[in-house]
Amino acid sequence: MGHDERKQRIGVLGAGSWGTALALSLELNGHHVTLWEFRPDAARKLTDSRENTEFLPGPHIPETIGITDDLEQACRDMDIIVFAVPSHVVRSVAEKVEKITLKKDVILVNVAKGIENNTFMRMSEVLLQTIPAMGPSNIVTLSGPSHAEEVSRNIPTAIVAASSVQQSAELIQRTFMNQFLRVYTNDDLTGVELGGALKNVIAIAAGICDGAGFGDNTKAALQPRGLAEMARLGVAMGGKAITFAGLSGMGDLIVTCMSRHSRNRHVGDQIGQGKKLQTILDEMVMVAEGVKTTRSAYELSRRQKVEMPITQKVYEMLFEDKDAKEALAELMGRDPKAEDLG
Repeated sequence: MGHDERKQRIGVLGAGSWGTALALSLELNGHHVTLWEFRPDAARKLTDSRENTEFLPGPHIPETIGITDDLEQACRDMDIIVFAVPSHVVRSVAEKVEKITLKKDVILVNVAKGIENNTFMRMSEVLLQTIPAMGPSNIVTLSGPSHAEEVSRNIPTAIVAASSVQQSAELIQRTFMNQFLRVYTNDDLTGVELGGALKNVIAIAAGICDGAGFGDNTKAALQPRGLAEMARLGVAMGGKAITFAGLSGMGDLIVTCMSRHSRNRHVGDQIGQGKKLQTILDEMVMVAEGVKTTRSAYELSRRQKVEMPITQKVYEMLFEDKDAKEALAELMGRDPKAEDLG
């Protein structure tokens, strides 16, 4: 690949919290970064104030980071394009990107964590389908336990760059890595993407435990059992079980289940307190990816004939108004089993 490794030209699509945090980190590494915000008024505000007061208040956005509402400006002539938009809009953004002339060896980096409703595609599959000129060597997914609030404040974080082409994963590893952000590579793209998506469903369950007043024991039981069902579905879909013991599985699960920054845990917490889903979502500025992913994960578990009892109960609580205490009683009352780790 003909990239000059020292200074990459990078377009970051999506000026939410994670897109902004990654832009800051890449700028710190000396790359030429352009951040795309699709709303012209929000892009102007970001340019003028140099702070993302809406999604990531606090950190200053240096003048060296270009900010634009013009998608072509953020994609044309770029060595790397980071898709930092919510998973449910990756397809519509990718369809617009497809109309732009891209470099042949451009790397598209997906950082969204979700499974598309209806198609049940992972985000890398969505990118390959919507931008047919791209092949596996053009696609890398970055995932792992990484709250934007902490990455933007240079709090030590480790993530994983996954691609079916090792060379591409290593290029992204070198591009993103610095003294605050450690990047590992992994060739199990399926497992890494599913780990990042499915842990959000279990995080909603963890929030429900908090909101309903269950204890530490409950939440500690939930995480390994949630991990077991994540791995079961992952293996059924072609991923490796061991991937789920890594950063994108267990690592991301821990941070999302435990953290005050977690939007998915927050949704669960409110559900556990008896609030209705639509009311909770209407009150949120950020996107909780796990809500849509719960629907995909539940449908996939049925299609793949994989037992996912926690996912099923989260689905029933979100979309069928099942009571949290009733759901827990049903989980606890299941037939006795050996501990299967997926």
